Amino acid sequence: MIGADDVRAAARLLDGVAHRTPPITSRTLGAQFVLKPECLQRAGAFKFRGAFNKIASLPRGAPVVAYSSGNHAQAVALAASLLGSKATILMPADAPRAKVDATRGYGAEIATYDRYTDDREALGSALAAERGLELVRPYDDSLVMAGQGTAALELIEDAGPLDTLVVPVGGGGLISGCATIARALGVRRIVGVEPEAGDDWRRSLAAGRPVRIDVPRTIADGLQTNVPGNLTWEVASRLVDEIVTVTDAQIVDAMRFAFERLKLVVEPSGAVGIAAVLEGAVSAAGRVGVIVSGGNIGADRFAELIA
Repeated sequence: MIGADDVRAAARLLDGVAHRTPPITSRTLGAQFVLKPECLQRAGAFKFRGAFNKIASLPRGAPVVAYSSGNHAQAVALAASLLGSKATILMPADAPRAKVDATRGYGAEIATYDRYTDDREALGSALAAERGLELVRPYDDSLVMAGQGTAALELIEDAGPLDTLVVPVGGGGLISGCATIARALGVRRIVGVEPEAGDDWRRSLAAGRPVRIDVPRTIADGLQTNVPGNLTWEVASRLVDEIVTVTDAQIVDAMRFAFERLKLVVEPSGAVGIAAVLEGAVSAAGRVGVIVSGGNIGADRFAELIA
């Protein structure tokens, strides 16, 4: 379990390393909504926060391994390079080319797997044991969760008190960390958003236990998890009030809105919170904070989706 002090400790470590992304408002959305654009974060997504917090806890130069469809991959690769470590990343064979190229550009070695047939956790653990590497999990790690929570801490410090916090949810690292600090700072309602095709968290909260689904087919590649994490479930199942879902078409509409109205390039996974707001799936009562989790998408793919 993690607490608010863990998030605050991560914030001190990240001060001057991670970008303090600015709160953004939109007259079209309404003055009560304030966005946290982690698409402007180092490596293009919130994942840098947790990866750096975790790798910084290891012995200097310790080699690491991670598995990821892209954002965690880039975050681990960058954090490792900053901290003098060598990173090996397992990425699905169908990962977006822009994310693969960026991960390699940060100096990581890349190995591929089939996201629909292979067990990435088993592959990652085996590779770590075989090569003597430290495994940096994408969400099921207390230091990773605490690091991700600094996004909500900054949003509340910079934008002021919030009544509701809206957070994309895949494995649950972001929403676990954000919900932990948000509750401590007086946020009354925590809402997670996931793709309609990948509603494992919605089903899990309804059942009161983790529910496994097939790997979802969705454009939101960063949210293609099929069951909540063990640690993230323990935290988020206590703190999250509701999970709402959005369709791929609604995600694309949100990406277009962010580009045209906010001048932000947002990837599908990062746009789900905006999509939920635009579709009225989130109550507008009080002040609402929305985490825009990432912007790692190539120009060709972005143009293809919004065309």
